[in-house]
Amino acid sequence: MSLALVVAITAVAALVVLAGLASTVARRRTGLVHLAGAGLLEALLVVQAVLAFARMGDGTPADTPTFLGYLFGVLLIPVAGVLWAQAERTRWAGTVLAVAAAAVGVMVWRLLQLWEATGA
Repeated sequence: MSLALVVAITAVAALVVLAGLASTVARRRTGLVHLAGAGLLEALLVVQAVLAFARMGDGTPADTPTFLGYLFGVLLIPVAGVLWAQAERTRWAGTVLAVAAAAVGVMVWRLLQLWEATGA
């Protein structure tokens, strides 16, 4: 796991949170900016997952099931957030994306903790 990648994911997640909250406050639906942000967030998460799997060959985390659960779970959150936001055709769709992005921001730091705790 790379600290730089975790910071980049957190920064993109923060931008998606801000965009989602801004659209909620402005009483607007989500748009292309929100989808692009969530897409970039998902792409970074896929890169992180591929790198984590590649580096697991050198040494696996001590709590591998928890690590893999977080790794797969964090991949699903932006997708679920976008699908839910698209189904929610009110101004609250931005809040749905904001909560999903905030969860991703927290989960990537937990993944880094799990990775570094074992010295993998």
